[in-house]
Amino acid sequence: MPNRPFFDMVELKGGGDATSAARAVLQTGEFDFAWNMQVEHQVLSGLERGGKGKVLITPGAGIEHIQVNFTDPWTEVDGERSSLKKSHPFQTDPLIRQAYALAVDRRTVAEQLYGAGGQPSSNFLVAPSRFVSSNTRWEFDPKKAATLLDQAGWKRGSDGVRVKDGQRLKLVYQTSVNPIRQKTQAIVKKTFEDIGIAVELKAVNAGVYFSSDPGNPDTYSHFYTDIQMYNTGPGAPDPQVHMDRFTSWQIAQKANNWSGRNIPRWSHPEYDRLWKQAATELDPVQRAALYITMNDMVIQHNVVVPVTWRHGVAAAGTKLRGMDLTSWDSNLWHLAYWYREA
Repeated sequence: MPNRPFFDMVELKGGGDATSAARAVLQTGEFDFAWNMQVEHQVLSGLERGGKGKVLITPGAGIEHIQVNFTDPWTEVDGERSSLKKSHPFQTDPLIRQAYALAVDRRTVAEQLYGAGGQPSSNFLVAPSRFVSSNTRWEFDPKKAATLLDQAGWKRGSDGVRVKDGQRLKLVYQTSVNPIRQKTQAIVKKTFEDIGIAVELKAVNAGVYFSSDPGNPDTYSHFYTDIQMYNTGPGAPDPQVHMDRFTSWQIAQKANNWSGRNIPRWSHPEYDRLWKQAATELDPVQRAALYITMNDMVIQHNVVVPVTWRHGVAAAGTKLRGMDLTSWDSNLWHLAYWYREA
């Protein structure tokens, strides 16, 4: 009948995990659509061969990245860990952070785990294209990373772990529970330990990790570990809000119930100045150049290590009508994809 809705009923289901959601569409046919499929590409390909649905991939703006904590997560100051009053015992050394960046095997992570759903990246700001820097490069070079640790004064102990002034070079590396993320952790841990960095892995239930509960010490915004990983991207095609997460006034801390968006707690007056200038700049070319410079500062200071530029991965059942699964390009999907931390 004309002007009648296409569906008599729509059932939405949240929670669970990405693999279960993919199975519900591609294997059992229980649901018709699932989005944000952070599932190994080999698993998705196997499920797709069952013939009950298709894997849909669209260009995305999310960046799976490792954050470096600039504050000390292990020392409490005035009832607060990762306090601005206490710097991290060794991660404020730029040589240490440069070594981290050189020791993350981005290509292996992208190719083995994400497939067409992601690619290596040297940038934090990866879209839209006019804001993307061409100045940065990523490199996987464990030998060079080890040399930087030598230069920083960290010498290997009898167990292979580096030591300086009686302190072992040991990290706790956290992320949310997800098979791809745990495998990424394992890849990073292997190389870090090869160059003399001890790594303890921590996986937190996503419902806890991404909680905004100020009393929950395991949220990503508390950041009570040395390094951590998750995915984020701009909430709109314009990067103004996305890039304010490195400004000094956005630092997450007890005073704002850890609601600030600057999770690494890095700050730089020049970055603040650039962001304020971009907020009022009317010339689009000059404004784009300002955001590129901001991105470059974050990468040059190794505030984060971009791991994978993630694309939009969804699953759609073959029972859906009115959409071409062979040439998927939906504006609705792009609206849904711009973007949340996950």
